[in-house]
Amino acid sequence: MKYSVIASTLFLGILSLYSCSKDAVVDDPDPDDVTTVDPQSYNADWTDLSHGNVTPDYTTAFPQSSVNQIEISIGTDKWNAIRTNMKALYGYDFGAKAGAGGGFPNSESEYVDVTLKFNNKTWKNVGFRLKGNSSLSQAWGQGIYKLPFRLNFDKFEDTYPGIKNQHFYGFEELTFSPGIKDQSLIREKVAADIFRLAGVPAAQTAFYRVYIDFGAGLKYCGVYAGIEIPEDNMVKSQFGEEKGNVYKPESKLASFVQSEFEKKNNEETPDYSDVQAFITALNSSLRTSNPAQWRSNLEQTFNVDHYLKYLAVNNAIVNWDVYGSMAHNYYLYNHTGKKLTWIPWDHNEALTGSPGISGSTSTGGGPGMGGGGQNALSLSMNEVGSSWPLLRYVADDATYMEKYKSYLKSFKDNVFTESAMNALFDKYHNLISPYVIGANGEQASYTHLTNSASFTSALASLKAHVSTRRALISTYVP
Repeated sequence: MKYSVIASTLFLGILSLYSCSKDAVVDDPDPDDVTTVDPQSYNADWTDLSHGNVTPDYTTAFPQSSVNQIEISIGTDKWNAIRTNMKALYGYDFGAKAGAGGGFPNSESEYVDVTLKFNNKTWKNVGFRLKGNSSLSQAWGQGIYKLPFRLNFDKFEDTYPGIKNQHFYGFEELTFSPGIKDQSLIREKVAADIFRLAGVPAAQTAFYRVYIDFGAGLKYCGVYAGIEIPEDNMVKSQFGEEKGNVYKPESKLASFVQSEFEKKNNEETPDYSDVQAFITALNSSLRTSNPAQWRSNLEQTFNVDHYLKYLAVNNAIVNWDVYGSMAHNYYLYNHTGKKLTWIPWDHNEALTGSPGISGSTSTGGGPGMGGGGQNALSLSMNEVGSSWPLLRYVADDATYMEKYKSYLKSFKDNVFTESAMNALFDKYHNLISPYVIGANGEQASYTHLTNSASFTSALASLKAHVSTRRALISTYVP
């Protein structure tokens, strides 16, 4: 009996030690000791539909008639790491440069791993980093916790094998825009919707209520626009294929500089011949000596017709932070049948201001004058300089300019109507209002709103903007 009890006790002890060891690996896998961890054992919430690399579920990730809610746990140590990294990049700590933007560093902020919860499910070790230029520097300098950020769900899969190929309902990455310069909080979303309504592919968006734990418990950080990344699923879902190169350039397109064309796919294949051919054709002297041949060569490398449609929409709604003022905020996708195709990106500055039919050609730093600046293009684009060849040369070509004007008129008559736009604005304003103002709304230090009245009045401003632009377009292309 004595020996039986001792043996039993030893057996239970060994079993207990084995169980503890197993649990330790499951909860916090050590990359030095663990080469393969089953996702289901690492995260009890794991299902292929929610966490796996599957067909993207747009209905769940990007609902159009409801507001999603996510909770992100960063914690004190990771928040301090973010602050240290940002101070090194910007030269000042969180909240230490109130009322100012600042210079933009050449490198992006670093990722930290966080925990995310959505619909009673948990995603572990998700990559989180702050993103943006002027919007980020403004929020960071003012100490507003409603910061722009990006999520990468399998960023840390090499460190944590249990999240290998982790996705969010089929999406590997998502970016979140806090509407820093938008009192309506809907411009990022409606601009993308408007492009698609006009037949110009643009990333899908949806509204999210975001809660973040910076180390002192979850805090409500307000309503964000969640946005898909073009190279993730958008190219396949809206173009029907994803074989060709996807670029996110920072180029004026006057010459080919490889470092200005960031490849977002096919990185292992150093082939840039598609964009090289496009830039060569665009800047060819045939433009003046043989315009018909110039157009033919250009169209063999670039989907000009699509670009003219994009240009008409962009100039009609007004969107200054794009090619023509800044050499960024666009993608190029090399479609097998339609050649390099323009994809608009980042619409937080859209639907404001009202440049006229003609613009100033002074050298004061406006669009096309080489100095950049927060000025949108006029409808005629007469002010654009040759440093922006894709604008200047298109505007100079009678055939292309006539097509551009026809798209402008069609957009005004068939898409950009007051009834359609007002209905769109009302839908989204009413959808997010309970989470923006009132008892459950955004609060000081976690909002960029001036006050509740500014959110309400911004809706009327958007509607007035449509009326003003329509009247101007009618004068230009009756």
